[in-house]
Amino acid sequence: MKIRIETERLYLREFIIEDAQLIIDLNSDIDVYRYTGDGPVKDIEEAKRILTDIIFPQYKNKIGRWAVHLKSNHEFIGWCGLKHLAETNETDLGYRFFKKHWGKGYATESAKALLDYGVNTLKLKNIIARAAKENLASLHVIKKLGMVYVKDELCAHDPAEVYILK
Repeated sequence: MKIRIETERLYLREFIIEDAQLIIDLNSDIDVYRYTGDGPVKDIEEAKRILTDIIFPQYKNKIGRWAVHLKSNHEFIGWCGLKHLAETNETDLGYRFFKKHWGKGYATESAKALLDYGVNTLKLKNIIARAAKENLASLHVIKKLGMVYVKDELCAHDPAEVYILK
């Protein structure tokens, strides 16, 4: 297990192929994927494809979507990470957590640690975050991180707001 970042309550590690079921479990609740445009993950093969085609390639750049666990009991609670967007030369901050862990500050805690890692360790520029306008909780996290509004755009066919780290 390759732990990348630790916070007071969490540790973030790289996913491994054996985590495919975790991807299925996380994406089985419509409230979790409502604003992502993803939908549920159908089966273990699709979960493995997500890992091998989307998540793992980012690791070569020392970024990516990382599994987030509670330090207290090692429970997997979701993911948080940075993803390079080649088409815009931006780095996207994203996160997704099981609903039972919403409202506990885990998104803010893990995202703050990732922004620090991205800026201070990797010297990344153009770190953005976007969220659907209806996703008030996610927009609250983004603003709490000190990111600055840039523009509106469509994200997964929903009106969204885009923010950048200044």
